[in-house]
Parts: sequence; C-alpha cells; structure tokens
Amino acid sequence: MCGIVGYIGEETASSILTDGLNKLEYRGYDSAGIALYHEGDINIYKQVGKLENLEELVAKEDPKGKIGIGHTRWATHGKPSIPNSHPHTSCNGKFVVVHNGIIENYLSLKERLQSQGHQFRSETDTEVIVHLIEEYYNGDLGRTIQEVIEELEGSYAFVALTANEPEKLVAVRQDSPLIVGLKHGEYFVASDIPAILKHTNQVYILDDEEMAVITKEGVKVLTVNGELINKEIFTVDWDPGMAEKAGYDHFMLKEIHEQPESLRRAISGRLSNGNSQVILDELNLAADEINNYERIYIVACGTAYHSGLVAKYLIEDLVRIPVEVDIASEFRYRNPLVNDKTLVIVVSQSGETADTLAALREAQDRGAKVIAISNVVGSTIPREADEVIYIHAGPEIAVASTKAYINMLIVFYLLTIYLAQLKETISEEEIKRLIKALKQLPNQVAQIIKDSESEIKRFASDYAEYENAFFIGRSLDYAVALEGALKLKEISYIHAESYAAGELKHGTLALIEEGVPVIALATQNSVVDKMLSNIKEVQAREASVTGIVLSDEDEVFKSLDHTIEIPTTEELLTSILTVVPLQLLAYHVAVERGCDVDQPRNLAKSVTVE
Repeated sequence: MCGIVGYIGEETASSILTDGLNKLEYRGYDSAGIALYHEGDINIYKQVGKLENLEELVAKEDPKGKIGIGHTRWATHGKPSIPNSHPHTSCNGKFVVVHNGIIENYLSLKERLQSQGHQFRSETDTEVIVHLIEEYYNGDLGRTIQEVIEELEGSYAFVALTANEPEKLVAVRQDSPLIVGLKHGEYFVASDIPAILKHTNQVYILDDEEMAVITKEGVKVLTVNGELINKEIFTVDWDPGMAEKAGYDHFMLKEIHEQPESLRRAISGRLSNGNSQVILDELNLAADEINNYERIYIVACGTAYHSGLVAKYLIEDLVRIPVEVDIASEFRYRNPLVNDKTLVIVVSQSGETADTLAALREAQDRGAKVIAISNVVGSTIPREADEVIYIHAGPEIAVASTKAYINMLIVFYLLTIYLAQLKETISEEEIKRLIKALKQLPNQVAQIIKDSESEIKRFASDYAEYENAFFIGRSLDYAVALEGALKLKEISYIHAESYAAGELKHGTLALIEEGVPVIALATQNSVVDKMLSNIKEVQAREASVTGIVLSDEDEVFKSLDHTIEIPTTEELLTSILTVVPLQLLAYHVAVERGCDVDQPRNLAKSVTVE
C-alpha cells in the first residue's frame, strides 16, 4: 500500500525523504509529498502522479530543513489529487501527518471536528488525525497522540510532526507496518526496510499499539499507554544493492533472473549433510503432533494463494492429510471447521497482508496451530504465528511477485517432505530421490531463462495485440496456470483466464476463436495424453497455442505454434520450472504493450487494508 518515510538529523531532509520514497515505489501509489520543518515553519510539497513529478518540484524549490516526513499515497478515500495527497496539515499549519491504513470512524470524527470549527481540505480519512492532534494538543506531541489514538478505530501507521516541537517525530503503529532506523546522530522512520537500508541496517520494528518518540538525542519506544519498552534492535542482513535494478530495465526482470540464487538461499541449511532428509530446525513439530491433525488449511491471497494450491497436491499426495486452500478474505468471514486438530498454514510475502493476518488470528482463536510462511523477517504475521518458515527471497520490489512465489513453492516442497518424514508416509529412497531432484532446480531455472527468454521475447509481440488469453493445464499444471494468468493480467492488462483443461468442453470453448492465445502447460506425465487431446480441441478452433512441455516430450507437441521446453524432473517438482516461462511471457508482453511493468495500475505490493 502507501509508503511512509521520516528523517531527523543533520543532513538535508528533502533528498533523504524523496530517495526513501523512491525505494518504496514498488508498493504502488498515485501521488506523493513531503513536509519539512525550517525556521519556524512547516513547508509542504505535493504532486500527483509519478514520484519524479515531486522530485522536479523539490529540485526547483530547493527546500531547507533537517527534519521531515514523506508519503506515497494509493487512493482509498478520495481520488488522486493534490488536496488528497499526504502530508495533511492542521488548520493553523503547525501540525502535519502522514498515514497508512484506514480510519473506519473518520466520518463521525470529521463531523464532530467540523462542528468545533475545523476546516477540512481533503476527502481523506487521514485528515481527521491531524485535526484531532491540533484539537487535543497539550504541549507534548507524544502525550497528545496517546489521547488521539483512543478516538481512532481501524488500522493505521502514522508519523506526526509539529512546529511547536520542531526536533521531534512521533510514530504510531496499529495493524500497518512501521520501523525506526537508528544511526549515530540520525534517525529514520519508514513503512518498509528498503526505504532506509542505504543509511542503516539497525532498526526497531514497532509492534501493534506501540509508538516511538524520536529526537536527535535518541528514540524512546512506548506502549500507547505511555509505558517505556526496552526494544530489541533488529539487524537487517539484506545487501542494499539487492534493492537496486543492477542494470536491468525493470525490477521484475531482475527478480526473474535472481530466482536461481533465490532458490539456493531457501534450500541452504535445510538439507542433511547426506541429502537424505529435510531439516527445518525453525519448526517445533513432533510426529505425534502431526499424526493428531485431521486436516490442514492453507490460507493466503493472490500469488501466495496460488502457491497454496500447488501445496495441496503435494501434501495430499505425499503426507496423506486432507488439505483445503482458502482465500484469506473468504476464510475470515465464514465459519471454518477449525479446531485443535487442524493445522493452519498462512502465506504472505510481506507478512503484513491484512486479510491473512485476520485469518491467522481467527484460526488461533479457534484453537488451531498456525505456521506462517513469509519473506519479511520481523513482520507481523511471522511474529504472531506459532511457527514460521522464512522463504529467504530477499527484497522483492516489483508489484508482480516472481521470486517470492517460486520461493514459496520451494518452501512448500521442503515442508511437505519434512511432514512426510515425520509421518513416515514415503520411503527413505523416495525422499532421497526427491531431494536430489530438488537440489537441481536452481540450475534448471537458470537454464530455462538462458534457453527460452529470447524465443519468448520474439513471439510476445504477437500476443501483445490481443485482449484475451487462456491458460490451461491439468493437475499441478492447472495450479501453476492460475499464477501464469494472474501475471499476464496484472502487468499487461490483457484479460487472462486459467482453466482446468478438462473443463474446456463445459463452456469455455465458446470463447476460443481464430488467433486467440492459449498457453497450455503439459508437464504431468500421468495426464499428458488427456492434455494433448485438450490442445487439439483448441487447435480445431484455430487458437494460437504455446505449449510448456518437458524436453523429452517435445516430439509429441511438435504441431504447436510455439513450444517452450523445460528440463525433465520429478513430476511433483515441475511447478517451479513451469512458472518461469510464464513469468517471462507476461513480462515481455507487458513491455511490448508499453505498460508500467513494476507498478501496474490500481495495484500495490503489500495490501494492508481490507
């Protein structure tokens, strides 16, 4: 969602703020702004559209100030406009706030404040916060905010600055991520680590109902009730260069190419020396506990949900426990059959996805044990889960997930084999065979990128002309086809749908006509003959068919318009390989169509509101 950056120190704040916002562009936004304190005044600079518009304004004005706050906004209340952009100011201009989240009771608060004489300039829910601060201000910004948040309902992370106390920032978190960066004589606030990583890797990760009072002398972390907290410093082990493009045209392309190394990081340290077992030391599970579970739920959103669909096939096949995969926003609003005999696995790249977090809490309230799979160490979902497995994908900047998805899959493979070991549902020989094949996956992904990208780029220009596309597959291929369709639609804006290939004759064939792109995944040997029959069905309607096939099956599919080969591997492990060409296809089609690949319209990286 939106991005927050704050700074207090001895450097020029404007450049630090805009640079930090630049690192948060991947979260999605439609406007941006900064507020700077200088010689008794708070000066605001805001622009609609790309961050470069704000940077041009700041360069022209050359504002002074060594303390300030900045924000990139993604519209929830009110259209993108200068008045609706953050930062928002009080009536007297002495108070300023940037905010992520949603204040659910803002209308009633706004009506009350207006009756007390406050003049509102925007349509946003955020503006009530700054007017409440102005109304309640008692000479101490921190204590004033403690009063203000008693009035607020909803989710929020916000940072406030006042000209009355010009060398102080106050940051508060409730259900939206917020961190404080520590450096000698300088302090930073941000909604995500990449914003400040070039300056420091020492951070406080604020929890819900915590606030930080930041001055040049240091940082005090308090509960919202004013109790001092002895907060532990977290050291970020990301290389700042991992969040840069490194010569690639887009972050998405860079992250696709990073996937071999990303997979190696996820596997590293999780196999025994003899490669005969999976070792997940981060989990505290015993065979008796696993045998007690009658059902497993996997709960997630978007791409993470698709990784869970793959996991369902894996776990039911190898562990022999029934698995249900739920969209988090549906799970939390129904009456799921969850109890202490249920294992719930929640998946979230950011660890902050609002619906997934709510589902986690719902499951725990019903007595279930919850395992989190996430990328961001110290984020809310891993902290609240009973157990956590990190995917170690490193920072993923592009909105469209690639390396995080593939690392979710590899973690699910590891977890599945681990559970099968505990339950003794597969033999030692089968475990060794799977592990041997699993270790080859990083090199095989690198091979696919090297061998297929130029061919995919060549025919992507043909597909870029169409407004509809279809993805088909069976078994695990269908689960991956869903992710392929999502990638294409979210970055190229082509309407793309995925179908279980056997369902074509139940209605979907009516949509197939001459030239329409059909991407057919055919890597499951157990159903390859059936899949070939389905491909002939769409070819008979003159569709343009691209097949993702195993290298030793190429002859079978020689009649296709385009064929992309993937290396042969264990049938259960193909999902990691089949998705790579689909990522490349989506990327190159989007480039051909002139789309903003890293920041597709209307989307955000981390969805921290419902």
